[in-house]
Amino acid sequence: MKVFAWLVLSLIIIIIFALLYYLVVGRILFKFTFSRRSKRGRAYKKNIDKTIKEYGVDLCWWDKVKFETIKIQNREKLQLVGHFFDNNSEKTVVILHGYGGTYLEMQPYCKFFKDKNFNVLAVDNRAHGDSEGKCIGFGWYDRLDVLDWIEELNKKNPNHKIVLFGVSMGATAVCCASGEKLPKNVFAIVSDCAFANGEKQIKQVMAKNFKIGKLFLRHFKSYLKRVYSFDLSLIDACKQVKATSVPILFIHGQADDFVPVQNLYDLYNATPEGLRDKFVVEEASHAKSYMTAGVMYERKLNNFFARYTSL
Repeated sequence: MKVFAWLVLSLIIIIIFALLYYLVVGRILFKFTFSRRSKRGRAYKKNIDKTIKEYGVDLCWWDKVKFETIKIQNREKLQLVGHFFDNNSEKTVVILHGYGGTYLEMQPYCKFFKDKNFNVLAVDNRAHGDSEGKCIGFGWYDRLDVLDWIEELNKKNPNHKIVLFGVSMGATAVCCASGEKLPKNVFAIVSDCAFANGEKQIKQVMAKNFKIGKLFLRHFKSYLKRVYSFDLSLIDACKQVKATSVPILFIHGQADDFVPVQNLYDLYNATPEGLRDKFVVEEASHAKSYMTAGVMYERKLNNFFARYTSL
């Protein structure tokens, strides 16, 4: 009996330690990858003089241009926050930032579209900035938030033309949204340095930053699915763009070592012919195509809109 009791006790201890290991390791990996980002994002961390020189962002610009704060409840009852500039125009752009950022970092793109006479809606993605959420959407759940933002805009003006624009994770979000049933007034999508597959991207990031193997990735996938009902294997932007009825311009830096440029080719090749265009910036690293290419970047956007839309 004593031997049996010891075996039972040992088994219980092993189970408890295994459970603790599962939860603790999973929580640590979650904290560094999918937990909500700082409310202010990178913008205030890197710039005492209110300028993100690395990405050409001028934070002072936000003080000069009057944006209206808009709040909506998404389909999951999370409060999302956006910032809207009414340019008294019949065309509107929805701009989504990347992982770990906020709408503030999208200043160069907001300025470009404002100067092109667009109304501008720059949003804080879920679990970023002032938007609610404990788990980031990694582009996949953000796609549904994009639909909710479009619905909100269409309540104000159902006849305006909408462009979806995203950078990095925001680009993956608009690519994923392209495969959903978009309203007919969504005329174009611009994807700047999107990752094509969520599981592959997180695997690459983990391997680069944490030097961990496939076992830990499986552990993290299991934890994410069980605790947050988030299935990494669902994030397949290539599958989504195959179903698009809206033209997409894919932009990427050739020197991007965070989201390799192969992602652009995977997405471009998956998109129906006649609804795709691409622009590769030779010396640009991640999310720096606009800063690197400058006028050529703007010209590509203008040509894309002229070729594929009536904007």
